[in-house]
Amino acid sequence: MAKSFDQRFVDHELAFDGKTVKGYFVKLRMDDGRVVDRDYFHYTGSAVIVPILDDGRIVLIRNTRFAVQEDLLELPAGRIDDGESAEAAAGRELTEETGYVAGRLEKLGEFYSAPGNADETMPVYLATGLSEGRQELETYEKITLEPHTDREIRQMILSGEIHDAKTIAGLTLYWLREGTC
Repeated sequence: MAKSFDQRFVDHELAFDGKTVKGYFVKLRMDDGRVVDRDYFHYTGSAVIVPILDDGRIVLIRNTRFAVQEDLLELPAGRIDDGESAEAAAGRELTEETGYVAGRLEKLGEFYSAPGNADETMPVYLATGLSEGRQELETYEKITLEPHTDREIRQMILSGEIHDAKTIAGLTLYWLREGTC
């Protein structure tokens, strides 16, 4: 199993071994001794990036997401490869998805994406000192760039136009750092 489990995990069975996730059926011993069946998903993690242009606008991407059949407005983010640091993944994903190269990356915080059944952590990085490079999208990605002002983004969150959790969490960490939350 990808993670060492404590004594509460009585048994596990690999149910799915995918490109980005492993899914397990697990048996979990509760405090009262009962054993319950749960689903558990292991991810390597994903880095989230808050890219800030020199004029203060935040670079969002419009990303086609097949699972929800929607084009979402979100922060750039992507998988941390095995053996790769979260900061290196943040820099790589920023360039791949936006074409920008960060002069500076600063970790803002980290959160779990779905702690009820998954161990994925999502560290968030502030990217500043951006210089233009070349987008290097995966063959399945359809991404366009949409820089917006802080005020515009706040309105889009309030209106529901932005409803991607990692984007809202990442921006909240940024706004807390800036003292504007």
